[in-house]
Amino acid sequence: MKTMKDHTKTILQPEKHAEKRINELIVVIQHHDYQYYVLDDPEISDTQYDLLFRELQAIEAQYPALLRHDSPTQHVGGKPVEKLEKFKHKSNTLLN
Repeated sequence: MKTMKDHTKTILQPEKHAEKRINELIVVIQHHDYQYYVLDDPEISDTQYDLLFRELQAIEAQYPALLRHDSPTQHVGGKPVEKLEKFKHKSNTLLN
């Protein structure tokens, strides 16, 4: 895992390095999203995840032209755990 100092270096590098790092971060974050949301088996702490996510946000902010539609910064969460039991309510549970 990179240190905060390593992340800062990446952010300040030229655009071609930024694009490479964005691609790496998206793959890593998507992997951890799957581990967390689908498998319910996180491999890293929330703090470590947040550092990766914030690094991605910072690079995208510095290089908006590199923003990808599939970036984790462009959506919330992931697919829910599949092993959750489905439950059908007898009536609408939302109040009007």
